[in-house]
Amino acid sequence: MKIRYVVGDATAPSGPGPKVIAHVCNDIGKWGKGFVVAISRRWPQPEEAFRRAYASAKKPALGDVEFVRVEDDVVVANMIGQRGIARGAGGTPPIRYEAVLSALEKVGEYAEEHGATVHMPRIGAGLAGGSWEKIEPLIEKALSARGVQAIVYDLG
Repeated sequence: MKIRYVVGDATAPSGPGPKVIAHVCNDIGKWGKGFVVAISRRWPQPEEAFRRAYASAKKPALGDVEFVRVEDDVVVANMIGQRGIARGAGGTPPIRYEAVLSALEKVGEYAEEHGATVHMPRIGAGLAGGSWEKIEPLIEKALSARGVQAIVYDLG
């Protein structure tokens, strides 16, 4: 199953059946820039769950996913796929491809179990500093190869 690209808003996923909105978060509990702003504008639960998780003793780690139900047929997947929020030594971006793959595999399992489609912006290719050419094959491996439809949204 190929990734489907559409013009639109990933926080307003279209189509029938259950939907998962997947996005990349950092591993230090910061929320407030990028796609998360659009999520928070629409639903408070994903940010509240993220902040609660980072205030707890067992904080999420790279590759973890928190599934947060926001509507009867919509779940937001907070995927921990970036180390911090700033570039590291030598300009290394915060994206961690292996963590994104691990998180996407969890999203794929969830989507398969629930008969859901997965909707997302170009995850990891914005503030996380990732390359879409490296991220796209991760989506194909974790979602498309298992028969889960992935829909990637580009704002019009």
